[in-house]
Amino acid sequence: MRLKHLFFIASVSLNFILPVYAEDLIKLAVPQRGNWDTSTPDLGSKVGIFAKHGIKLEILYTAGAGETVQAVTSGSVDIGTATGTTGILAAFTKGAPLRPISNSMTGADDIFWYVPAQSPLKKLSDAEGKTMAFSSTGSSSNLGALALIKQSGVSIKAVATGTAPATFTQVMSGQIDIGWSAPPYVVEDIRSGRVRLIARESDVEAFRDQTVRMNFSTVDVLTKKSDAIKRFLAAYAETIDWMYSSPDALKVYAAFADITEEQARYIRDEYFPKKNLIPTRLSGLEHAIADAMTMKFITAPLSQEQRDEFLHYYAK
Repeated sequence: MRLKHLFFIASVSLNFILPVYAEDLIKLAVPQRGNWDTSTPDLGSKVGIFAKHGIKLEILYTAGAGETVQAVTSGSVDIGTATGTTGILAAFTKGAPLRPISNSMTGADDIFWYVPAQSPLKKLSDAEGKTMAFSSTGSSSNLGALALIKQSGVSIKAVATGTAPATFTQVMSGQIDIGWSAPPYVVEDIRSGRVRLIARESDVEAFRDQTVRMNFSTVDVLTKKSDAIKRFLAAYAETIDWMYSSPDALKVYAAFADITEEQARYIRDEYFPKKNLIPTRLSGLEHAIADAMTMKFITAPLSQEQRDEFLHYYAK
């Protein structure tokens, strides 16, 4: 009887333990490790929010949109996050089976460009013949650089330089005249005066209320893993709420990004208003399509049928 009793207890315990191991695995490609907004999946995983929704994440960090799109398209990962809307539009119009599933960033307060303190450049219109960095083709920093160059009225060469840390090295060694970055990278260098802010993506008026980055997947994944994707999106939204409401969020992010809590708070409050990260927010798609055409990411506007197809899985 005692053995039967112990067997029963063990069986009941297994019934409670098994769901923990039955989590659905979602593989992610995430650009620019350490940015506040791109940290959402990692932070949510660390505090158990994704596990609560039955999702286990495997995260691959990339240098930018180009690598992220390639990873998703090839099937190496299930979801790409924080990728420029124009880059996803360009891939879609070329026949790639990519579809956005939620907003990653609306507005453009976070991406900025800078020069060393000793640089004679005070504004972009001073930069005739100079080089200006962006992360990778199709990224929001790519579109931002091209738009800012056009707005400056002078000839500046846009150059893909990869991650923000890699770009900083190139700028400080004189290989690139104007660097790009996003918090937390280079923020303290601006505050200390080591480098000087020269432009922000939000200097382009059309970007201020535009969904500039999206999370996306493939039709195949969205069909085969529809339930897991819904739970991923629910956990993602819950993590965003936690990041702006819990006092622990700044501690967890500071440890993850290897910065102080004061720096974490400054970055969040100065560059990332919560309304810009709301996953269900979609704003300025018309401007995004127009910008993609102007910058030759796409060759023609989307028909209504194409728009419906493009947004078929958005925030569902």
